[in-house]
Amino acid sequence: MSASIYGYVRVSTKEQCEERQLIALRAFPVPEQNIFMDKLSGKDFNRPKYQSLLEKLRPGDILAVKSIDRLGRNYEEILEQWRIITKEMKADIVVLDMPLLDTRQTGRDLTGTFVADLVLQILSYVAQTERENIRQRQKEGIAAARARGVRFGRPRKEVPESFAQLKAD
Repeated sequence: MSASIYGYVRVSTKEQCEERQLIALRAFPVPEQNIFMDKLSGKDFNRPKYQSLLEKLRPGDILAVKSIDRLGRNYEEILEQWRIITKEMKADIVVLDMPLLDTRQTGRDLTGTFVADLVLQILSYVAQTERENIRQRQKEGIAAARARGVRFGRPRKEVPESFAQLKAD
């Protein structure tokens, strides 16, 4: 049985556009029916389509992603998933925007494996750092908005004057 090629796409929110990732995967080429997409945060790997993808992967298969941060944004978990896919499942991973992260070439000799592992660790670190920076910027933005008097959440409902009586009944 020949190897299958799969693709994984992730955007953090339903409003974000996944088209640039899809274009890159189709050009690789990944068959349309083998593209799995989640519209969830990259903070962990508890994502339904990603988990479905893992169930499909077999030894010799190829998993393509546009960039390492589309796989995830948690340093340790990216490294763990990479290990599971390449070492335990014996599938290859190709990160399209980083040719050094292509286990089809680098996984065959010690130097290639070392370089790929080093690059992976650096990029995973950068992905997690960016996630932390996003959270910090978001926190600062919320604090600045509150300082300007912006209120978050649903507006409070008016309590009818008869509330105490209604509650007592």
